[in-house]
Amino acid sequence: MALILGSGSPRRLDLLSQLGVVPDDVRPPEIDETPARDELPRPYCVRMAREKAQAVQAGADDIVLCADTTVAMGRRILGKPADAGEAAHFLHALSGRRHRVVTAVVVRRGERLWERAVISQVRFKRLSEAEVNAYLRTGDWKGKAGGYAIQGLAGAFIPWISGSFTGIVGLPLAETANLLQAAGYPLYGDAP
Repeated sequence: MALILGSGSPRRLDLLSQLGVVPDDVRPPEIDETPARDELPRPYCVRMAREKAQAVQAGADDIVLCADTTVAMGRRILGKPADAGEAAHFLHALSGRRHRVVTAVVVRRGERLWERAVISQVRFKRLSEAEVNAYLRTGDWKGKAGGYAIQGLAGAFIPWISGSFTGIVGLPLAETANLLQAAGYPLYGDAP
């Protein structure tokens, strides 16, 4: 039995290491991440994680772990910004407001799937133009849903959260541990 992480995210690798887990292999799948017309954030996020898990090549007894994180403002999905202009647009939209961060985790072993979506609330302080521009110059927004990373410099913009900090980063650890154990992965000294 091998554990395969279906993600190229260094943050997810770091989070897994907090559980004492080192994947046997890392295989980020290539899938189309375009939201369907009128697709809502939570179903979109769950669909993405599920499609990623199903796209990873693995043996029948291997365990595949995939996740997807989506920033949601109401019914609107804020994905990974294409450029600094879109990142600025996202940051201005988030400024002074609450939004949701949805992270869906899917574990696959053979044909069986275990999945969980974790929703957290995040509040941004009101951002000045200088703060937005300084953040954009760091490049920390690149490849991040909603154009920010709570574990990076944008953490200074967030005075309040409700939910899972690790879920906001990209892999809710409590839920991930439960899913891995349900699939038979030995954690915390469990016998294989």
